[in-house]
Amino acid sequence: MDISSIQLAKTYEGKYTALSGINLEISMNGIYSIIGKNGAGKTTLVRILSTQLLPTSGSATLNGYDIITQPYKVREQIAAVPQEARPAPWLTPIQTVSSYLMWRGYTHTEARSIAKEALRSMDLAEVENVKNRKLSGGQKRKLMVATVIASEASVIFLDEPTTGLDYISRKELWGILDKLKRDRLIILTTHYLEEAEKLGDLICILDHGKIMDNGTISDLRKRIKHPYVLKVYSSTTNLKIEDGSVSRVSPDEYFVYGNQKTIYELIPTLIETKTRFTVEEVSLGNIFEKLVGGEDEY
Repeated sequence: MDISSIQLAKTYEGKYTALSGINLEISMNGIYSIIGKNGAGKTTLVRILSTQLLPTSGSATLNGYDIITQPYKVREQIAAVPQEARPAPWLTPIQTVSSYLMWRGYTHTEARSIAKEALRSMDLAEVENVKNRKLSGGQKRKLMVATVIASEASVIFLDEPTTGLDYISRKELWGILDKLKRDRLIILTTHYLEEAEKLGDLICILDHGKIMDNGTISDLRKRIKHPYVLKVYSSTTNLKIEDGSVSRVSPDEYFVYGNQKTIYELIPTLIETKTRFTVEEVSLGNIFEKLVGGEDEY
């Protein structure tokens, strides 16, 4: 699957710039995770790429079709679940998915057969004939995902699909999405850094409408100055740090960011003083904080 954009920009009412000069090149099957603070431009980018919103300037193509001049061709290739999407309360899951498929051109028999399989894959088979209004929040979000995967679209846009779900429901959806990505491209926006790191084959960090960095989690670690973090569980900071940075996170814990050499030179001192510590590669949360100056709702 392939998505590319050149200098894509969006300004609302000639004043607020939501996107500024976005250049993208995605050519793969898998999950492309987009993260950023509120107002970073995540939803605007997804809405433009999925032909729901026109850009102010720039261009983009999806599987070779221009999103501006060939929107109907693009829509044949994609399916999307907007952030605010909710299933109609008076329908059942089987009716919801079937009607969506018939709208896309499937016959009633085809739609019903494919809908049953999609609901089964999302663990919703037992409630396929229950009114949507009686479903739990997690089941409703799964139903919206089932609707788009049933379409067999080659590119799926999911705008914050797990927002509002409890941790167990989110993990269940993660497992399902991880299986789905094998034969399609999933563009996923999320407010959960753990989710982006867990699912994303590629990760895009947006801030104020610009791409701050883009790549695999390994790529992102390599491009920051301090790819390792030493977590020290102590109320005193008595380490001599020549090339690194220190961040106290609680009265009894502080982090030391540095390269491999810097971190491992500090370990003998910690062992001698019997200070408890751990060494890890920096997480996406650490990288995000360094690139955009702090986390937001994570």
